[in-house]
Amino acid sequence: MNRLAARTPVTALFWRVCLLNGVVFTLGTLVLAFSPATVSARVRLTEVPVLVIGLAVILTANAIALRTSFAPLDELVASMRRVDPPNRAVRLDRRASGDFHHLIETFNAMLDRLEAERSVAGATALAAQEGERQRIARELHDEIGQSLTVALLRLKRVLDRTPAGLREEVEEAQETVRGCLDEVRGIAARLRPDVLEDLGLHSAINALCHEFTRTAGIPVHRRLDPDIDRLDPNVELVCYRIAQESLTNVLRHAGADEVHLELTPRADTVILRVSDNGRGGVLENGAGIRGMRERAMLIDATLTITSPIAGGTAVELAIPVRQNGAPT
Repeated sequence: MNRLAARTPVTALFWRVCLLNGVVFTLGTLVLAFSPATVSARVRLTEVPVLVIGLAVILTANAIALRTSFAPLDELVASMRRVDPPNRAVRLDRRASGDFHHLIETFNAMLDRLEAERSVAGATALAAQEGERQRIARELHDEIGQSLTVALLRLKRVLDRTPAGLREEVEEAQETVRGCLDEVRGIAARLRPDVLEDLGLHSAINALCHEFTRTAGIPVHRRLDPDIDRLDPNVELVCYRIAQESLTNVLRHAGADEVHLELTPRADTVILRVSDNGRGGVLENGAGIRGMRERAMLIDATLTITSPIAGGTAVELAIPVRQNGAPT
């Protein structure tokens, strides 16, 4: 291993301090040696200001040199404080860090490893979650849905032979079972959006908005650009889930009476935006928002939530795409 490869950040810092101090004190010595100022064996009172000024100049020059040299450490500390697990951290430029480029490079590599591990762990967890959603949806549809359908058919046969005095009660039971069947089908559809796989994101979002308006009574004004091509299935699933979570938050927390949903291209990105006119001041520490941020990171997208105290909340997902419409 050569000397450059064996040079550690601690060694670089040690030699930098030694070199700076050596240069400053050497210059101070040369100035005193070639200047007309003299110092007696016993320091005279008139010589004290000269010594004080010389010492102040040396200390000031040393402080300025060290401060300039250690400036990258301040940037590193500030970057460490900005690191937030749900968000992608900004990398430092190691080329402008002098002898600290080894430390900066190590810090950037650590962030890369952490984000890679977090992405893998998040993808695994979300894949398991989607798999569990599909399993539950399948059981609801195949088991409970079929059982309720059979019960509904039997009630219909019973209703045909029921005396007139009991027909009303049997009809009420029939409507209750029919309502349960519709609810089960709705839950299964929310857990596993088959329309997303079969017809694509546009149809799935249209169906989601229609169902939201029907159940919540809140109109959703949609603007879906038809020129957007089919995206990667994982990207479409993330878009759908974020739109679904945004509408759920509107129903639970916003108190809004109007929602706008847009899916439009912008430069080299596809933008999904869900906004409402309800209460603002959303705190970004809920499980739903954390889940949305984790999903956005899986597809290298940027999630921005704007929620002023004055009112209204907007959730915007920016998905980078290539020229052919495929995600980067």
